[in-house]
Amino acid sequence: MEKLILFTINELAKITNHRSGEIKFGEKMLTVPKEVDVISFLGICEVQYVLFGIPEDIGIRANNGRPGAASAWSSAIKSIANIQHNKFCKGSQILVLGHLDVSEEMEEVKNLDFNNVADRIKQSQLVEKIDKEVSHIIFNIIKSGKIPIIIGGGHNNAYGNIKGSALAKGKAINAVNFDSRSDFRILEGRHSGNGFSYAYEQGFLKKYFIFGLHENYISKNVLDTIKKTEDRIRYNTFESIKIRKEKEFTFELFQALEFIQNDFYGIEIDLSAIPLIPASFMTLDGFSVDELRKFVSYFGKNKNAAYLHICEGAPELGDEKNDHLVGKLIGYLLTDFIKSNNVLITL
Repeated sequence: MEKLILFTINELAKITNHRSGEIKFGEKMLTVPKEVDVISFLGICEVQYVLFGIPEDIGIRANNGRPGAASAWSSAIKSIANIQHNKFCKGSQILVLGHLDVSEEMEEVKNLDFNNVADRIKQSQLVEKIDKEVSHIIFNIIKSGKIPIIIGGGHNNAYGNIKGSALAKGKAINAVNFDSRSDFRILEGRHSGNGFSYAYEQGFLKKYFIFGLHENYISKNVLDTIKKTEDRIRYNTFESIKIRKEKEFTFELFQALEFIQNDFYGIEIDLSAIPLIPASFMTLDGFSVDELRKFVSYFGKNKNAAYLHICEGAPELGDEKNDHLVGKLIGYLLTDFIKSNNVLITL
């Protein structure tokens, strides 16, 4: 894992706001000790969850979206370090592994223009390089018996998460995606809009459920593809649940889980589906933060939940005075997942 930059205990201490009479996650979370083999440590450390960041927005640029998601990891880890360690959730359950080194790729993509065909090809090639690194790291985390929680980057990283998980499990996995868009677009070169379609086409994704699609943003081509493969790809729409009230939110959670729960599955969260959250593709309407938290908790409490991925949030695109809020939201989702998943561990 040459492209992995380990998070150190000193870095953790610097971002933790120590306060008398309180214990923060940053005081209890583990890091990989210096000069210790990472893979060996993953196998022997007594934690259940491994935190991993991907500070990039190359896949978003390759999809003609607004850059900014690269800042999510930095914002999130600061918020997570300052969550209270208590009986409801304990920082000692988490290993902060570190983040993927994408500095060279991020520098290279700065001078590329989406509207230039040659540049767009280069963007996709850079995404493919990241795919390989992400899948390798996720493979090693899951192979060690741990559950990865992946933060940051565009939704292009769903591909690496799914591939790495499938290789570690020895078979294709399922996925449930909380998203206003399908990210199941045509195979036109890698970007943030086709991570799931590439994983499906290459045999790493078995079943796929898209939760809360916005009807205004589903192309006819994607709808036709889903119709042909409804035994393996299903969806519901935000409008059918919240606007026309044809479906009920809680029952739709049940339906989605019924579809994927017989195999290991990944939980994918696109923060751009939440209204007014700073993201590459912001929306004015959508499910609430409360409903998103219920979603994460619901799918996290199943024994086949293989990983959690929170992406597309872009703190630097928001209000400068409140640029910590995306990180804070990610912290809530992380603890919701751990709390629900811990029920399985204690049984």
